[in-house]
Amino acid sequence: MIRRWIYGVLSSLSLIHAADTLEEILTEGKVYGNLKYYYIQTDKQNGTPKVDSSANANAIGGQLGFKTGVFHGFSAKATFMTTNGIFLDDPVDASIIGRDNGVLLEGNPNGPAAQRSFSVLGEALIRYEYKGWMADYGRQIINTPLIHEKVVRMLPSTVQGAMAGYHDTAGGFEIDASYLTHFKQRTSNRFHNILKHALGEKTREITGRESGEVIYLHAGWRNKDLKLSFYDYYTQDFLNSIYLNAEYKGSVDRYNYLIGLEGIMQRSIGNANTNLAKAGSVTGGKRINTEAFSIKGRLAYAQSHFLAAFSYVAGDSSVHDSLVLPWDGTPLYTNMITSNDLFNSNYGKGLGADSLYIGGTTAFKIAYTQTYDFTGYKGFKTVFSYMLADNDRFSKGKQQDFNIVLGYRYDKHFSIALKGIFVKNNTNANADGSVRQTDDFQQYRVIADYRF
Repeated sequence: MIRRWIYGVLSSLSLIHAADTLEEILTEGKVYGNLKYYYIQTDKQNGTPKVDSSANANAIGGQLGFKTGVFHGFSAKATFMTTNGIFLDDPVDASIIGRDNGVLLEGNPNGPAAQRSFSVLGEALIRYEYKGWMADYGRQIINTPLIHEKVVRMLPSTVQGAMAGYHDTAGGFEIDASYLTHFKQRTSNRFHNILKHALGEKTREITGRESGEVIYLHAGWRNKDLKLSFYDYYTQDFLNSIYLNAEYKGSVDRYNYLIGLEGIMQRSIGNANTNLAKAGSVTGGKRINTEAFSIKGRLAYAQSHFLAAFSYVAGDSSVHDSLVLPWDGTPLYTNMITSNDLFNSNYGKGLGADSLYIGGTTAFKIAYTQTYDFTGYKGFKTVFSYMLADNDRFSKGKQQDFNIVLGYRYDKHFSIALKGIFVKNNTNANADGSVRQTDDFQQYRVIADYRF
Protein backbone atom coordinates (compact mmCIF):
# COMPACT_ATOMS: atom_id res chain seq x y z
CA MET A 1 0.00 0.00 0.00
CA ILE A 2 2.77 2.42 0.92
CA ARG A 3 4.67 1.61 -2.29
CA ARG A 4 1.57 2.34 -4.39
CA TRP A 5 1.04 5.59 -2.50
CA ILE A 6 4.64 6.79 -3.10
CA TYR A 7 4.35 5.98 -6.80
CA GLY A 8 0.96 7.70 -7.00
CA VAL A 9 2.21 10.91 -5.39
CA LEU A 10 5.29 11.07 -7.66
CA SER A 11 3.16 10.36 -10.75
CA SER A 12 0.69 13.09 -9.77
CA LEU A 13 3.50 15.60 -9.38
CA SER A 14 4.81 14.75 -12.82
CA LEU A 15 1.40 15.18 -14.44
CA ILE A 16 0.64 18.45 -12.71
CA HIS A 17 3.88 20.28 -13.39
CA ALA A 18 5.65 18.90 -16.47
CA ALA A 19 6.14 15.73 -18.44
CA ASP A 20 9.74 15.41 -17.32
CA THR A 21 9.18 16.19 -13.62
CA LEU A 22 9.23 12.54 -12.57
CA GLU A 23 12.41 11.99 -14.55
CA GLU A 24 14.09 14.95 -12.81
CA ILE A 25 13.05 13.76 -9.37
CA LEU A 26 14.56 10.35 -10.07
CA THR A 27 17.77 11.50 -11.78
CA GLU A 28 18.49 13.87 -8.89
CA GLY A 29 17.94 11.04 -6.42
CA LYS A 30 20.46 8.85 -4.66
CA VAL A 31 20.90 5.10 -4.34
CA TYR A 32 22.29 3.97 -0.97
CA GLY A 33 22.68 0.81 1.06
CA ASN A 34 25.06 -1.68 2.58
CA LEU A 35 26.14 -5.29 2.29
CA LYS A 36 26.82 -6.95 5.64
CA TYR A 37 28.23 -10.26 6.83
CA TYR A 38 27.62 -11.23 10.47
CA TYR A 39 28.88 -14.12 12.56
CA ILE A 40 27.73 -14.64 16.14
CA GLN A 41 28.50 -17.31 18.74
CA THR A 42 26.92 -17.37 22.18
CA ASP A 43 28.20 -19.61 24.99
CA LYS A 44 26.58 -20.00 28.42
CA GLN A 45 27.44 -21.88 31.60
CA ASN A 46 24.84 -22.10 34.34
CA GLY A 47 23.76 -24.16 37.34
CA THR A 48 25.38 -26.57 39.78
CA PRO A 49 26.90 -28.64 38.32
CA LYS A 50 27.53 -26.32 35.38
CA VAL A 51 25.54 -26.98 32.22
CA ASP A 52 27.12 -25.64 29.05
CA SER A 53 25.21 -24.43 26.01
CA SER A 54 26.40 -22.92 22.76
CA ALA A 55 24.75 -21.56 19.63
CA ASN A 56 26.04 -19.77 16.55
CA ALA A 57 24.98 -18.43 13.17
CA ASN A 58 26.22 -16.79 9.98
CA ALA A 59 24.13 -14.33 8.02
CA ILE A 60 24.51 -12.12 5.00
CA GLY A 61 22.23 -9.30 3.99
CA GLY A 62 21.85 -5.56 4.26
CA GLN A 63 19.88 -2.72 2.77
CA LEU A 64 19.21 -1.18 -0.63
CA GLY A 65 17.44 2.14 -0.83
CA PHE A 66 16.60 5.08 -3.04
CA LYS A 67 15.89 8.68 -2.06
CA THR A 68 14.43 10.96 -4.68
CA GLY A 69 15.44 14.51 -5.40
CA VAL A 70 13.36 17.34 -3.94
CA PHE A 71 10.55 18.91 -6.00
CA HIS A 72 8.76 21.91 -4.51
CA GLY A 73 9.69 20.60 -1.07
CA PHE A 74 8.48 17.03 -1.69
CA SER A 75 10.69 13.95 -1.67
CA ALA A 76 10.27 10.22 -1.17
CA LYS A 77 12.40 7.41 0.19
CA ALA A 78 12.25 3.61 0.19
CA THR A 79 14.62 1.04 1.71
CA PHE A 80 14.59 -2.70 1.09
CA MET A 81 16.10 -4.79 3.91
CA THR A 82 17.11 -8.45 4.02
CA THR A 83 18.85 -10.96 6.30
CA ASN A 84 19.69 -14.50 5.21
CA GLY A 85 21.10 -17.26 7.35
CA ILE A 86 23.94 -19.25 5.74
CA PHE A 87 25.85 -22.38 6.84
CA LEU A 88 23.50 -22.82 9.81
CA ASP A 89 24.18 -25.72 12.17
CA ASP A 90 22.03 -26.58 15.19
CA PRO A 91 21.80 -25.08 17.67
CA VAL A 92 21.30 -21.74 15.90
CA ASP A 93 21.56 -18.28 17.46
CA ALA A 94 18.72 -16.61 15.54
CA SER A 95 19.39 -13.14 16.96
CA ILE A 96 20.89 -12.11 13.60
CA ILE A 97 18.05 -13.63 11.58
CA GLY A 98 14.39 -13.80 12.68
CA ARG A 99 14.33 -14.07 16.47
CA ASP A 100 11.27 -11.85 16.85
CA ASN A 101 9.38 -13.83 14.21
CA GLY A 102 10.13 -17.01 16.19
CA VAL A 103 8.81 -15.51 19.43
CA LEU A 104 5.59 -14.41 17.70
CA LEU A 105 4.87 -17.47 15.56
CA GLU A 106 6.16 -20.34 17.69
CA GLY A 107 7.05 -18.92 21.10
CA ASN A 108 10.58 -20.13 20.32
CA PRO A 109 13.33 -17.52 19.77
CA ASN A 110 15.64 -19.98 17.98
CA GLY A 111 13.23 -22.43 16.32
CA PRO A 112 12.44 -22.98 12.63
CA ALA A 113 10.50 -19.71 12.21
CA ALA A 114 13.30 -17.75 13.87
CA GLN A 115 15.90 -19.34 11.56
CA ARG A 116 13.97 -18.42 8.42
CA SER A 117 15.55 -15.72 6.23
CA PHE A 118 13.39 -12.74 5.36
CA SER A 119 13.15 -9.52 3.39
CA VAL A 120 11.03 -6.45 4.08
CA LEU A 121 10.34 -2.96 2.79
CA GLY A 122 11.67 -1.37 5.98
CA GLU A 123 11.34 2.25 4.91
CA ALA A 124 8.83 3.91 2.56
CA LEU A 125 7.84 7.50 3.15
CA ILE A 126 6.81 10.81 1.65
CA ARG A 127 8.32 14.00 3.11
CA TYR A 128 7.63 17.72 2.69
CA GLU A 129 10.09 20.40 3.82
CA TYR A 130 9.78 24.19 3.78
CA LYS A 131 12.02 26.75 5.50
CA GLY A 132 12.87 24.58 8.49
CA TRP A 133 9.43 22.93 8.69
CA MET A 134 9.08 19.23 7.97
CA ALA A 135 6.23 16.72 7.73
CA ASP A 136 6.27 13.11 6.60
CA TYR A 137 4.32 9.89 6.67
CA GLY A 138 5.35 6.29 6.20
CA ARG A 139 7.87 3.77 7.43
CA GLN A 140 11.25 5.01 8.58
CA ILE A 141 14.18 4.68 10.96
CA ILE A 142 14.11 7.01 13.95
CA ASN A 143 16.63 7.50 16.74
CA THR A 144 15.22 8.79 20.00
CA PRO A 145 16.08 7.75 23.57
CA LEU A 146 13.15 5.32 24.01
CA ILE A 147 12.38 4.38 20.38
CA HIS A 148 15.49 3.56 18.40
CA GLU A 149 16.81 1.68 15.36
CA LYS A 150 19.41 -0.16 17.50
CA VAL A 151 21.28 -1.51 14.50
CA VAL A 152 23.63 -3.85 16.37
CA ARG A 153 22.41 -6.94 14.54
CA MET A 154 21.86 -7.32 10.78
CA LEU A 155 19.05 -4.80 10.36
CA PRO A 156 17.58 -1.79 12.15
CA SER A 157 14.22 -1.49 13.86
CA THR A 158 11.81 0.83 12.08
CA VAL A 159 8.46 2.50 12.75
CA GLN A 160 5.43 3.61 10.79
CA GLY A 161 3.49 6.80 11.38
CA ALA A 162 3.29 10.55 10.83
CA MET A 163 5.86 13.11 11.98
CA ALA A 164 6.12 16.88 11.84
CA GLY A 165 8.60 19.38 13.20
CA TYR A 166 10.50 22.64 12.97
CA HIS A 167 14.29 22.98 13.17
CA ASP A 168 15.83 26.43 13.54
CA THR A 169 19.43 25.72 12.56
CA ALA A 170 20.68 29.23 13.25
CA GLY A 171 19.01 29.50 16.66
CA GLY A 172 19.70 25.90 17.68
CA PHE A 173 16.03 25.22 18.52
CA GLU A 174 14.00 22.22 17.37
CA ILE A 175 10.58 20.79 18.09
CA ASP A 176 9.01 17.57 16.79
CA ALA A 177 5.76 15.67 17.18
CA SER A 178 5.10 12.11 16.03
CA TYR A 179 2.11 9.79 15.83
CA LEU A 180 3.43 6.23 15.56
CA THR A 181 1.15 3.28 14.78
CA HIS A 182 3.47 0.36 13.95
CA PHE A 183 6.86 -1.03 14.94
CA LYS A 184 9.10 -3.54 13.15
CA GLN A 185 11.67 -5.09 15.45
CA ARG A 186 15.17 -5.57 13.99
CA THR A 187 14.82 -9.37 13.81
CA SER A 188 11.41 -9.34 12.11
CA ASN A 189 9.81 -8.52 8.77
CA ARG A 190 6.44 -7.76 10.40
CA PHE A 191 5.09 -4.31 11.22
CA HIS A 192 2.94 -4.87 14.31
CA ASN A 193 0.70 -2.33 15.96
CA ILE A 194 3.16 -0.55 18.24
CA LEU A 195 1.19 -1.22 21.44
CA LYS A 196 0.42 -4.83 20.49
CA HIS A 197 4.11 -5.42 19.86
CA ALA A 198 4.97 -4.31 23.39
CA LEU A 199 2.36 -6.36 25.24
CA GLY A 200 1.47 -9.18 22.83
CA GLU A 201 -1.50 -11.31 23.83
CA LYS A 202 -1.80 -9.39 27.11
CA THR A 203 -2.67 -6.13 25.31
CA ARG A 204 -6.43 -6.19 25.95
CA GLU A 205 -6.06 -7.56 29.47
CA ILE A 206 -3.74 -4.69 30.40
CA THR A 207 -5.08 -1.76 28.35
CA GLY A 208 -8.69 -2.68 27.57
CA ARG A 209 -7.96 -2.32 23.84
CA GLU A 210 -6.48 -4.39 21.03
CA SER A 211 -4.22 -1.70 19.61
CA GLY A 212 -2.86 1.74 20.28
CA GLU A 213 -0.43 4.44 19.22
CA VAL A 214 2.57 6.23 20.63
CA ILE A 215 2.50 10.02 20.48
CA TYR A 216 5.78 11.65 21.33
CA LEU A 217 6.77 15.30 21.62
CA HIS A 218 10.36 16.48 21.51
CA ALA A 219 11.89 19.88 22.14
CA GLY A 220 15.58 20.67 22.08
CA TRP A 221 18.04 23.54 22.08
CA ARG A 222 21.78 23.71 21.60
CA ASN A 223 24.66 26.07 21.11
CA LYS A 224 28.35 25.30 20.65
CA ASP A 225 28.74 24.15 24.28
CA LEU A 226 25.33 23.17 25.69
CA LYS A 227 22.64 20.75 24.52
CA LEU A 228 19.21 20.33 26.16
CA SER A 229 16.57 17.75 25.20
CA PHE A 230 13.04 16.90 26.36
CA TYR A 231 10.87 13.97 25.23
CA ASP A 232 7.37 12.92 26.29
CA TYR A 233 6.10 9.55 25.00
CA TYR A 234 2.37 8.98 25.53
CA THR A 235 0.49 5.72 24.89
CA GLN A 236 -3.19 5.90 25.83
CA ASP A 237 -4.26 3.44 28.53
CA PHE A 238 -0.71 2.14 28.88
CA LEU A 239 2.26 4.36 29.63
CA ASN A 240 3.60 7.89 29.81
CA SER A 241 7.39 8.34 29.72
CA ILE A 242 9.33 11.56 30.19
CA TYR A 243 13.00 11.82 29.28
CA LEU A 244 15.31 14.77 30.02
CA ASN A 245 18.92 15.20 28.95
CA ALA A 246 21.56 17.92 29.33
CA GLU A 247 25.12 17.84 27.98
CA TYR A 248 27.89 20.41 28.27
CA LYS A 249 31.18 20.23 26.41
CA GLY A 250 34.33 22.30 26.57
CA SER A 251 38.10 22.18 26.42
CA VAL A 252 41.12 22.93 28.57
CA ASP A 253 44.37 23.23 26.68
CA ARG A 254 44.52 20.11 24.49
CA TYR A 255 41.90 18.21 26.47
CA ASN A 256 38.24 18.09 25.38
CA TYR A 257 35.58 17.09 27.88
CA LEU A 258 31.84 16.44 28.00
CA ILE A 259 29.52 16.12 31.01
CA GLY A 260 26.04 14.64 30.64
CA LEU A 261 23.02 14.21 32.89
CA GLU A 262 19.77 12.41 32.07
CA GLY A 263 16.57 11.52 33.88
CA ILE A 264 13.63 9.24 33.08
CA MET A 265 10.19 8.96 34.67
CA GLN A 266 7.53 6.41 33.66
CA ARG A 267 3.96 5.91 34.90
CA SER A 268 1.20 3.52 33.86
CA ILE A 269 -1.91 5.48 32.87
CA GLY A 270 -5.60 4.91 32.19
CA ASN A 271 -6.78 1.31 32.04
CA ALA A 272 -3.27 -0.07 32.52
CA ASN A 273 -2.91 1.78 35.81
CA THR A 274 -6.10 0.11 37.02
CA ASN A 275 -5.62 -3.35 35.54
CA LEU A 276 -1.96 -3.82 36.49
CA ALA A 277 -2.83 -3.07 40.12
CA LYS A 278 -5.23 -6.03 40.23
CA ALA A 279 -4.16 -9.21 41.97
CA GLY A 280 -3.00 -11.78 39.47
CA SER A 281 -1.97 -9.25 36.81
CA VAL A 282 1.13 -9.90 34.72
CA THR A 283 3.11 -7.56 37.00
CA GLY A 284 1.87 -9.25 40.17
CA GLY A 285 -0.58 -6.48 41.07
CA LYS A 286 1.88 -3.62 40.56
CA ARG A 287 1.42 -0.36 38.69
CA ILE A 288 4.33 1.00 36.64
CA ASN A 289 6.17 3.66 38.61
CA THR A 290 9.76 4.02 37.44
CA GLU A 291 12.40 6.67 37.94
CA ALA A 292 16.04 6.63 36.82
CA PHE A 293 18.94 8.96 36.30
CA SER A 294 22.43 8.72 34.88
CA ILE A 295 25.53 10.90 34.71
CA LYS A 296 28.62 10.64 32.53
CA GLY A 297 31.95 12.32 32.00
CA ARG A 298 34.03 11.97 28.86
CA LEU A 299 37.61 13.14 28.33
CA ALA A 300 39.47 13.17 25.03
CA TYR A 301 43.13 13.81 24.38
CA ALA A 302 44.48 13.45 20.85
CA GLN A 303 43.25 10.01 19.74
CA SER A 304 42.43 8.68 23.22
CA HIS A 305 38.95 8.85 24.74
CA PHE A 306 37.94 7.98 28.32
CA LEU A 307 34.41 7.57 29.68
CA ALA A 308 33.05 7.14 33.21
CA ALA A 309 29.32 6.79 33.87
CA PHE A 310 26.93 6.06 36.74
CA SER A 311 23.24 5.15 36.67
CA TYR A 312 20.57 4.36 39.22
CA VAL A 313 17.06 2.99 38.74
CA ALA A 314 14.97 3.62 41.85
CA GLY A 315 13.80 0.46 43.60
CA ASP A 316 10.36 -0.04 45.15
CA SER A 317 8.99 -3.56 45.59
CA SER A 318 5.39 -2.29 45.82
CA VAL A 319 5.40 -1.16 42.15
CA HIS A 320 6.76 -2.27 38.79
CA ASP A 321 9.99 -0.31 39.12
CA SER A 322 12.03 -1.48 36.12
CA LEU A 323 12.27 0.64 32.99
CA VAL A 324 9.79 -0.30 30.27
CA LEU A 325 11.67 -0.31 26.92
CA PRO A 326 9.74 -2.35 24.32
CA TRP A 327 10.87 -0.35 21.25
CA ASP A 328 14.64 -0.77 21.33
CA GLY A 329 15.50 2.26 23.41
CA THR A 330 18.58 1.84 25.65
CA PRO A 331 18.98 5.33 27.08
CA LEU A 332 21.21 5.02 30.15
CA TYR A 333 24.86 6.09 29.81
CA THR A 334 26.02 2.88 31.48
CA ASN A 335 24.60 0.77 28.66
CA MET A 336 26.84 -2.03 27.36
CA ILE A 337 26.78 -4.17 24.22
CA THR A 338 25.03 -6.91 26.20
CA SER A 339 22.37 -4.49 27.49
CA ASN A 340 20.96 -3.91 24.03
CA ASP A 341 17.37 -4.72 24.98
CA LEU A 342 17.03 -7.30 22.19
CA PHE A 343 14.98 -9.74 24.26
CA ASN A 344 12.74 -7.09 25.82
CA SER A 345 11.93 -5.58 22.42
CA ASN A 346 10.72 -8.96 21.15
CA TYR A 347 7.00 -9.37 20.59
CA GLY A 348 5.04 -9.24 23.85
CA LYS A 349 8.14 -8.94 26.08
CA GLY A 350 7.93 -5.20 26.79
CA LEU A 351 7.45 -5.46 30.56
CA GLY A 352 10.69 -7.35 31.09
CA ALA A 353 14.05 -5.68 31.79
CA ASP A 354 17.71 -6.53 31.79
CA SER A 355 20.72 -5.76 34.00
CA LEU A 356 21.13 -2.05 34.63
CA TYR A 357 17.48 -1.28 33.69
CA ILE A 358 16.03 -3.38 36.54
CA GLY A 359 14.50 -1.46 39.44
CA GLY A 360 16.92 -0.94 42.30
CA THR A 361 20.07 -1.34 40.17
CA THR A 362 23.13 0.84 40.60
CA ALA A 363 25.60 0.63 37.73
CA PHE A 364 29.10 1.97 37.08
CA LYS A 365 30.84 1.96 33.71
CA ILE A 366 34.30 2.87 32.47
CA ALA A 367 35.49 2.77 28.86
CA TYR A 368 38.64 3.52 26.92
CA THR A 369 38.64 4.09 23.16
CA GLN A 370 41.85 4.41 21.15
CA THR A 371 42.52 5.12 17.49
CA TYR A 372 45.96 4.61 15.99
CA ASP A 373 46.34 7.04 13.09
CA PHE A 374 49.35 8.57 14.85
CA THR A 375 51.26 5.32 14.37
CA GLY A 376 50.74 5.37 10.62
CA TYR A 377 48.27 2.47 10.81
CA LYS A 378 45.17 4.43 9.95
CA GLY A 379 41.65 3.13 10.44
CA PHE A 380 42.31 0.90 13.45
CA LYS A 381 40.33 1.35 16.70
CA THR A 382 40.05 -0.52 19.99
CA VAL A 383 37.37 -0.13 22.66
CA PHE A 384 37.63 -1.63 26.15
CA SER A 385 34.66 -1.19 28.50
CA TYR A 386 33.65 -2.55 31.90
CA MET A 387 30.35 -2.31 33.76
CA LEU A 388 29.40 -3.36 37.29
CA ALA A 389 25.69 -3.60 38.17
CA ASP A 390 24.54 -4.23 41.74
CA ASN A 391 21.10 -4.87 43.18
CA ASP A 392 19.81 -6.60 46.32
CA ARG A 393 17.64 -8.76 44.04
CA PHE A 394 20.68 -10.30 42.31
CA SER A 395 20.86 -13.50 44.34
CA LYS A 396 23.98 -14.80 42.57
CA GLY A 397 25.82 -11.55 43.02
CA LYS A 398 26.74 -8.48 41.02
CA GLN A 399 26.64 -8.51 37.24
CA GLN A 400 30.00 -7.75 35.64
CA ASP A 401 30.39 -7.00 31.92
CA PHE A 402 33.64 -6.73 30.01
CA ASN A 403 33.44 -5.81 26.30
CA ILE A 404 36.31 -5.71 23.81
CA VAL A 405 35.96 -4.29 20.29
CA LEU A 406 38.70 -4.39 17.66
CA GLY A 407 37.73 -2.37 14.61
CA TYR A 408 39.22 -1.41 11.28
CA ARG A 409 37.83 1.05 8.73
CA TYR A 410 39.52 0.89 5.34
CA ASP A 411 37.71 3.90 3.90
CA LYS A 412 34.26 5.49 4.08
CA HIS A 413 32.78 2.34 2.56
CA PHE A 414 34.28 -0.74 4.23
CA SER A 415 34.70 -1.63 7.90
CA ILE A 416 35.19 -4.79 9.95
CA ALA A 417 34.78 -5.33 13.70
CA LEU A 418 35.60 -8.16 16.08
CA LYS A 419 33.68 -8.09 19.35
CA GLY A 420 34.16 -10.11 22.52
CA ILE A 421 31.56 -9.96 25.29
CA PHE A 422 32.17 -11.55 28.68
CA VAL A 423 29.52 -11.40 31.41
CA LYS A 424 29.39 -12.78 34.93
CA ASN A 425 25.87 -13.22 36.38
CA ASN A 426 24.03 -11.94 33.31
CA THR A 427 20.69 -10.73 34.72
CA ASN A 428 17.13 -10.36 33.41
CA ALA A 429 13.86 -9.50 35.14
CA ASN A 430 10.39 -10.81 34.32
CA ALA A 431 7.29 -8.65 34.15
CA ASP A 432 6.45 -9.49 37.78
CA GLY A 433 9.88 -8.33 38.95
CA SER A 434 11.34 -11.78 39.58
CA VAL A 435 14.99 -12.03 38.55
CA ARG A 436 16.96 -14.79 36.79
CA GLN A 437 20.73 -14.87 36.34
CA THR A 438 23.11 -16.85 34.14
CA ASP A 439 26.44 -17.69 35.80
CA ASP A 440 28.68 -17.07 32.80
CA PHE A 441 27.94 -15.65 29.36
CA GLN A 442 30.34 -15.16 26.47
CA GLN A 443 29.58 -13.91 22.99
CA TYR A 444 31.82 -13.43 19.96
CA ARG A 445 30.91 -11.44 16.86
CA VAL A 446 32.51 -10.76 13.48
CA ILE A 447 30.87 -7.99 11.44
CA ALA A 448 32.00 -6.92 7.97
CA ASP A 449 30.09 -4.04 6.40
CA TYR A 450 30.34 -2.34 3.00
CA ARG A 451 28.33 0.87 2.62
CA PHE A 452 27.52 2.76 -0.55
